[in-house]
Amino acid sequence: MNNYQNQLKKKMDEYIHFVYKQTKDFPKQEMYGGTSQWRRCTLSIILNYIEGYARKKPLIRLNFLEISYGSLMESDYLLDFFKEEGFLSQERYNQGLELAKQIGAMLWTEISNLEKSISKQI
Repeated sequence: MNNYQNQLKKKMDEYIHFVYKQTKDFPKQEMYGGTSQWRRCTLSIILNYIEGYARKKPLIRLNFLEISYGSLMESDYLLDFFKEEGFLSQERYNQGLELAKQIGAMLWTEISNLEKSISKQI
């Protein structure tokens, strides 16, 4: 991985820790519902990103990066949902939203660059 990819991975890791920290304060009745789902999809962002870079074939790597992006979109929705439900303060929501936007932009750049590289090989 190059420096850009490592920076993206670092932001993903920061976002995961953000989500885990926020969900510790959520109501216990959410433990097996939204809390668990938000944690799982957020972990999926970085786990699919890492797994994609463990693959040698560019098309397979692209698939994992796209799954990672999809998980980010799921996590982003849950961030909004929990804000609307009153589980997150405006400040915490803004912090999470900013991280999610940065990750999304960086990940989309990775996907676009890989797509261009693949199309040149075909």
